[in-house]
Amino acid sequence: MIKKLSLISLFTLLPASYYYAQTTVFAYIKGQDGKPVERAEVDLEQSVDDVTADKIGYFQFVDLKPGHYLITVTKPNFESKVLEFDVTADEKRKDLGVIVLDNSLGTDAGVVVIDDSATDTEDGGSAMQPTVGLLSSGRDAFQNVSAFELGAYWFRPRGVDNRFEDVMFNGVSMSKNDDGRIDFNNWGGLNDVTRYPYENVDNITPSEYAFGNLGGVAYYNTRASSYRKQTSLAYSFTNRSYLHRAMATYSSGMSKSGWAFTFSGSRRWGDNAIIDGVYQDAYAYFASVEKKFSERHSINFTGFGSPTYRASNSPNTQEVYDIMGKDYNSYWGWQDGEKRNSRIRKVFEPMFMLTDYLKIGKNSNWINTVSYQIGSDARSRLDWFHAADPNPTYYRKLPSFGNYTADEFRAQSQIDWNSLYSANYLNNQNMDGSQRGAVYTIVEDVNRDKTFNFASHFDTRLKENWKLNINFNYQNLRSDNFRRVKDLLGANFAYNLNAFNNDVQYNTDDANTEVRVGDRTQYSYELLKDHYSLNVSSEVDFNKFNVVASIFSSYSQSQREGDYRSGIIAFKDNSKGKSKVYDALDAGIKGKITYKINGKNFIVYNGAFFSLAPTLNELYINPRAVDYLTPGVKNQVINSNDLSYIMRGQVLKLRLSAYYTTISNSTEISRYYAAVSSETGSVNTLINEAMTGVDKRYMGAELGFDVKITPTLNATGVASIGEYKYTNRPDVYSFDDLNTENIYRSYGKANIKDYKVAGTPQKAFSLGLKYNSPKYWWVGASANYLMDQYLDFSALNKTATMYTDPGTNDPYAGVTPELIQQLTKQTKFDDQFMLNANAGKSFLIGKYRMGISVSVNNILNNRNYVTGGFEQGRAANFTQVLEESQRQTPYFGPKLWYDRGTTFFTNVYLRF
Repeated sequence: MIKKLSLISLFTLLPASYYYAQTTVFAYIKGQDGKPVERAEVDLEQSVDDVTADKIGYFQFVDLKPGHYLITVTKPNFESKVLEFDVTADEKRKDLGVIVLDNSLGTDAGVVVIDDSATDTEDGGSAMQPTVGLLSSGRDAFQNVSAFELGAYWFRPRGVDNRFEDVMFNGVSMSKNDDGRIDFNNWGGLNDVTRYPYENVDNITPSEYAFGNLGGVAYYNTRASSYRKQTSLAYSFTNRSYLHRAMATYSSGMSKSGWAFTFSGSRRWGDNAIIDGVYQDAYAYFASVEKKFSERHSINFTGFGSPTYRASNSPNTQEVYDIMGKDYNSYWGWQDGEKRNSRIRKVFEPMFMLTDYLKIGKNSNWINTVSYQIGSDARSRLDWFHAADPNPTYYRKLPSFGNYTADEFRAQSQIDWNSLYSANYLNNQNMDGSQRGAVYTIVEDVNRDKTFNFASHFDTRLKENWKLNINFNYQNLRSDNFRRVKDLLGANFAYNLNAFNNDVQYNTDDANTEVRVGDRTQYSYELLKDHYSLNVSSEVDFNKFNVVASIFSSYSQSQREGDYRSGIIAFKDNSKGKSKVYDALDAGIKGKITYKINGKNFIVYNGAFFSLAPTLNELYINPRAVDYLTPGVKNQVINSNDLSYIMRGQVLKLRLSAYYTTISNSTEISRYYAAVSSETGSVNTLINEAMTGVDKRYMGAELGFDVKITPTLNATGVASIGEYKYTNRPDVYSFDDLNTENIYRSYGKANIKDYKVAGTPQKAFSLGLKYNSPKYWWVGASANYLMDQYLDFSALNKTATMYTDPGTNDPYAGVTPELIQQLTKQTKFDDQFMLNANAGKSFLIGKYRMGISVSVNNILNNRNYVTGGFEQGRAANFTQVLEESQRQTPYFGPKLWYDRGTTFFTNVYLRF
């Protein structure tokens, strides 16, 4: 009886089950070259969920009921594709075939040329470094616009500078240990192979390959087979930091024998693009070779480098710009009919990597990379010994000082190389005929690093909706730092003596104080560091929620080893040999929660709380002389949160975000020549200024949208409204090279609460239009408005010491709170409007694709925009500060960099 009932039930239910049968829809996504496009997002309009294509470009939707459907396939750097289809009741599986995505027409438009010449100054300026966004863009409208439109004017999203960003090659971080910043010179000119990051997450969004920082993670996979099979030739002409660029790239694809090759090379060269006396000659090379042993295992070798030779340009006071114009550069002069720049940066730090790719089972991958980087970064400058400062803009040579008129200043506004050689010639011998040393030389500050890295990444899918990532990194650094003689300018030798401190020996263990070309002089030391880090992250996808959690911990050991025993008595026992080891332990947590309102609307929360150990530059207050730690140096603590609403519609894509970030216990060090008050009066000395226990707050809102007005016309808009400021009164210390018992000097608290963080506009707006023709040409333009850019300040004259008489320990006569406020008020620069445009055309001729593009920034040639600047610290006592404020033209006015005006970048390429 039971069997009969079961059979009746089965046959009764079968028709209903058949009636409600649901369908699985699937397809493969490929590029124009036929290669799979992985990680493309597929949005099903009729569903609350979308899916992501896997590594072979495959995706599927399950349990679709009969009806009419529409999907949109999107992937950064590809044109989006919309596809409609029907599902009928009799279909169990529906194959949509191969969906081919076209390359984005704008791929070669909007190229940003990185120009970090402002970083080459030693005048005490703030860090003027480009950001990760300058080299990459994502699908998000805000990221694209802030990178290509606003980024050209040193805009930093959320105020975050280069120190808080991560760029990784195969799991190896490219951040420098000395200051934590990324040096893009290490792969400059390799645009073809670094154009598309494998992963690019912004801000505090958790990454699969690293814990990350405040400014996001760009992860590059240099696997030879991952590059599109093609040959690419390109030539560019520009007037930004060079004139010409030639580039060639070849990718073989994976052969039947299991080999893949990718090679790329370029050269960038040219002089006097806009700024006087600036020239550059830079090469770049890249090689990636992969051997595939099986479908589960391959090994890849990568080697790349970018030998660069580049001249720098000077920051100047407003007085100098008013006389000489905005293109003036004081670092060069004529020699034998050619321009010679005294500030040359020569950097070549090649990287070699071996990466092992292993697939374990169906759901796990294990990637291990070992790398070794070696090379040097050398920056030259003029040096002098018991002689006048050869800088043409030395304050005693300025018309405001009264020794020269404006016309006389113009006549001697460049370095007089002939006079430097003559001075050395006239000083060639003593009265008894013995040789004398140089009074003028060219020296180089050299950083020669040897860095070993091991990076391991393991990922596995525990369930269909649950993924786990584990990252381990080890780094060993040995950094050799020294100054060497580059050019004696006709002299016999130079003296290894401290002319600013009674000719005391820089190295008392060497009786010979004569140095020649190639010899080390003045300082020589090594910095040693071992760093271990572990990061674990996990992502779980639910029907309505997606949750990502990431934790990390790291441990580091740092040490200084001096090569010179200083002749300064106070430094004698702390200058040579190994210092004590400085240990640092860090930890942190990140989280991301996405609430899926439906398939087009999302609410996303990101949160992060972590610590960062001090960099080597922050740890040692004056490593050139001694191993003393910076007073009060600590691990900084970062707390950051953001909340976003995201819309991904067919017509409108939009993101609206609010963020709030605090940084506590940070350390800021500046090094410059200053006049400071003491018990015996004013003392002129080279000082190292440190602010410790610095607290800052970054808060604001972002809006980015992309609206499709017509199928061929898009409008994009961005609004970034931020407030980045100091929120406490940190401690200020100075350290100088004078032969005194007072090694450290405490200045007390700096009254900088509510001062603004410099280096970026705090508010920025952009509105752009772009027309994409079906005939493969495009044209676009954007209007950009930048607001609230502030001058970087010197901390010494923000302390009570500045207006306190050291003899009485009371304020100087006439000091009032109102006067102090007037003397120390932070400078705010004027708001500026900039107009950009770009256009291009691509051609398909058989198997050949050719394209040409041009982008123009600052079309209106606005030369009033200050891209960066800093207060000079020379006037650091009340008497001098008051005198400076009363002068019509200050002797020590702020030093500034101005935008270069109208710049262009044209590019033509051929691919086959």
